[in-house]
Amino acid sequence: MKLIVGLGNPGKIYTDSRHNIGFSVVKNIARPHKISLKREKGELWQSAKIKIGNQNVVLATPFTFMNLSGIAVSGLLKKYKIGLDDLLIVCDDLDLEFGRLKLGSRGSSGGHRGIKSIIDSIGSPEFARLRIGIGRPRQNTDAADYVLSPFNKREKEELKEIIERALDCCYMWVAKGVTETMNIFNKRSIYE
Repeated sequence: MKLIVGLGNPGKIYTDSRHNIGFSVVKNIARPHKISLKREKGELWQSAKIKIGNQNVVLATPFTFMNLSGIAVSGLLKKYKIGLDDLLIVCDDLDLEFGRLKLGSRGSSGGHRGIKSIIDSIGSPEFARLRIGIGRPRQNTDAADYVLSPFNKREKEELKEIIERALDCCYMWVAKGVTETMNIFNKRSIYE
């Protein structure tokens, strides 16, 4: 069984924010399966089980807010008895240009508080993460305000294609694993 967790903040106020692109990707994976993510009593996440190819996959989005994502992720790993090799985290990244995807199999948090929380909670940086570039804010714009703000009109026009690429990356990760998927999706020119 595989686990794909999209990071973001719960609540309507954050729905269209840059920080919630991980939520958007996971919800878009669920959509063609005609299934909604649901929250069970006492859980700090909403989730759904689907099949991608011949693989069972759990999709999840935490209710813990970004900076405490690790609490939900560690709970999901325990509940479904999933190892770190079968975990994929989908999140935004300020340090990647808007729309660029970068898949990694391990590493530091790179300053992302959601990833830091996960590393701290599970005690390891050894898990796959798909980072989706949201670009840097203009000078004199606070990074925290920027990540919580909605995408602008031009970005919204490109967002559907970016999410489609992220979905393709997630599907390939499920089918082929992290190394082969990195070799395809980390090339800048894959869709250009």
